[in-house]
Amino acid sequence: MLHSLRNYINRITSSTISDEEFKYVEAAFKMKTLKKRQFLLHEGSVCKFMSFIINGAMRQYHIDDKGNEHIISFGIEEWWISDRGSFTNLTPSRYNIDAIEDTNLLVTTRDEINSLKERSPLFLKMAHILDENSFIASQKRVEATISYTAEEKFIYLMETNPVFVKRFPQNMLASYLGITPETLSRVRKSLLGK
Repeated sequence: MLHSLRNYINRITSSTISDEEFKYVEAAFKMKTLKKRQFLLHEGSVCKFMSFIINGAMRQYHIDDKGNEHIISFGIEEWWISDRGSFTNLTPSRYNIDAIEDTNLLVTTRDEINSLKERSPLFLKMAHILDENSFIASQKRVEATISYTAEEKFIYLMETNPVFVKRFPQNMLASYLGITPETLSRVRKSLLGK
């Protein structure tokens, strides 16, 4: 399972991590398996893990006072999932994270991440690239959420993450896009009819 992470580090950094450096990575991560619907994090708990998805699918979401689910992010193979705010600041999370499919993860702690950044220059480079990419993606997602029409949101999703449409149920996609399932159904029919 660790070979997936090694390949990922090499691909993201456009380099090759040495065996010596990768020993630090191996020591920092532990394997975790979640069954479908099993939680990695419950709202109100401190997020103590940063997780790399080997296989499977997950979601990070919040349930509001009216019982409505708001999906913040999805995670699939070779994606990272965590509540970064809770993980970094050691504060209670506002989110739940659970498995949508049976999922295998590599998990590590805040202390291990900090140690890896000091001991492995390539892991540090990967972390910087991920932070930059995450910021850019978050900025684009906020823009889409506040200024795109329902149709534009769906088109943007199809352009950036078409696999989501195949992997996740329509009600979850609607929650992720911030629209109702009925609106998503109408938009899909309209676009497919063009």
